[in-house]
Amino acid sequence: MFLDTSVIFAAILSPQGGARMVFRLGESGLVHLWIGRQVLRECEAVVQRKAAPTLPDLALLLHTAGVQVGPEAGANHLEDAKRLVAYLPDALVLAEALETQPDWFLTHDHQHFLKLSNEEVSFQIGTPGDFLTWFRERTIQGD
Repeated sequence: MFLDTSVIFAAILSPQGGARMVFRLGESGLVHLWIGRQVLRECEAVVQRKAAPTLPDLALLLHTAGVQVGPEAGANHLEDAKRLVAYLPDALVLAEALETQPDWFLTHDHQHFLKLSNEEVSFQIGTPGDFLTWFRERTIQGD
């Protein structure tokens, strides 16, 4: 799954929240977590600006959960993303997600991402809570 900056920041600030649970699933190897270079740059800037003392927590969180940095977005994916999201920094994030081709894209961004439909992108878009509900349903059905 591909993570947006908002999910990573939420995981740093709330050790008990849904975003942190997603990272725990990554730590256990039950899910594979991906971010893009744009997300990494945004995370560093947001943490530095809003919660500088937690900057080491960002590095530790990404490392222990095995978060991988995906490929740079190609021109085609960037153009597709710009058609869906007018705000360029978020279009870059979406382009990275399109390039990575995850099953899920997790975000808290209602303005730019959560409004997108499954017909517009090739993956599910939702909050960590949405994903955790989906994951629990699949896990329970698998037992």
